[in-house]
Amino acid sequence: MGSIGRYIFRTTFGAFLVVLVSITALMWVTQALRDVDLMTNQGQTILVFIGITGLIIPLLVMIIAPVALMIAIAYVLNKLSNDSELIVMNAAGMRPWFIFRPFLLVALIVSAGIAFIGVYLSPESLRDLRRWATEIHTDLMSNIVQPGRFIALEAGKLTVHIRERQPNGHMLGIFMDDQREPKERVTFLAEDGDILKNDRGTFLVLENGSVQRHEVGQRDPTIVLFDRYGFDLSRLTAGSQDIKFTVRERFLWELLDPPPGDPLFAEQPEQFRAEIHDRLTAPLYPLTFVVVVFAYLGAPRTTRQSRAMSLLGAIGALSLVRGAGFIGTILGTRSPVALLLPYLALAIALGLGAWGISRGLIIEPPAFISDAVSALVERFTRRDSEAAEAAR
Repeated sequence: MGSIGRYIFRTTFGAFLVVLVSITALMWVTQALRDVDLMTNQGQTILVFIGITGLIIPLLVMIIAPVALMIAIAYVLNKLSNDSELIVMNAAGMRPWFIFRPFLLVALIVSAGIAFIGVYLSPESLRDLRRWATEIHTDLMSNIVQPGRFIALEAGKLTVHIRERQPNGHMLGIFMDDQREPKERVTFLAEDGDILKNDRGTFLVLENGSVQRHEVGQRDPTIVLFDRYGFDLSRLTAGSQDIKFTVRERFLWELLDPPPGDPLFAEQPEQFRAEIHDRLTAPLYPLTFVVVVFAYLGAPRTTRQSRAMSLLGAIGALSLVRGAGFIGTILGTRSPVALLLPYLALAIALGLGAWGISRGLIIEPPAFISDAVSALVERFTRRDSEAAEAAR
C-alpha cells in the first residue's frame, strides 16, 4: 500500500473510531439510565454501576459498527471529492479498485472485530452481566434492603425494614413481615441481626427479639421471645445458584452443538437457528456497506455535481439490506426459508456494488426523484426566507 493508500486508511479508520465511540457512548448512556436504580434503590457504588452497564457495550458495538463505518467512508469520500483529490487520482490513471483497497482493509478489520464479538465477547459479557445482576438482586439484606425504607419482596408477600446498618454490615432495628405461607402470617422484631453464609445456605441471624405467628382462623397470635433466631434466606437467594443463559448469551459453538438434553434448545430450537444465522451474517455487513457506499460515492465528479442525492441513495440501499436482515431473522423463527433473505440481500448488494465500482459508474437516483427533492428543498427555503422577512 502506497502513501495514498495509507493516508486513506488512516483517515477512514480514525473517522470510524470517532463515530463508533460517539454513537456507542450515546447509546450506552440511554441504556445505563434504565439501571440507575442500582445506585438509588440498591445502594451500589458508581464503579459497580459503570461495570454492570458497561457489559452491554460489546453488543452495542456489534450493532453500531457497520453504521459507523458507513458514516466514516461517506465522510472520507466527500472530503476527497471536495478537495478534488478523487479527480486528480483518476486523472493520474488510478483505477477505482486501487482507491477502494484502503476502504476494504478497514472493512475487513471491522468485520473481524464483529466476528470476534459475536462468537465470544458479546456472549461472555452478557453472561457476566447476568451473573453480576443476579448476585446483586439476590443478595437481599446486603444490597436491596436500605435503612429507613420498607422493602417489599417476593411479590409483596415479604416486607423488610431495618433502622440502621453499621459499616461492618451489622443491622439494628429489624422488622420482617412474612406472608408467603397462605395459612400463617409471621412477624419478626429484633434489635440486632447479621448475615451468615455457610454450606447449608444463607441465614439472617436475629438477636434479642420476638416472633409473632398468626394462623388463619385464630383470633389471637402466638408471641415467642428469643435470644437468637435464624431466618432462612436460601429460598430468596437460590436464583444465584443456577443461572440459565438465554440464546443470545450462548457462545456460537454452543448454538451450533447444544449439549444433550438442553431444555432451552428443546423448547426453542427455532430461536437457536435464527441466532446462528444472525451471527454468521453480522461480519458480512461491513463488507457490504463499504462496497455499496463506494459504488455510490467513489466515482470522481466535478464540483458542480451534487453528491447529496447519491448519499441518500446509498443510505436507502443499505437500509433495505439491513432491514432485510432484521426481517429475515425475525421471520426465521417461524419459517426456516426466511433465513435466506439476509443472504440474498447481501449477495445482491455486493454483486451490484462490485459491478458499479468496476465500471466506474456514477450512480444517482432517477431524474424525477432528484427534481422532486430539489423542488421540495426550494419550497422550504423560500418559505423560510418569507418568514424571516415578515419577522423583520
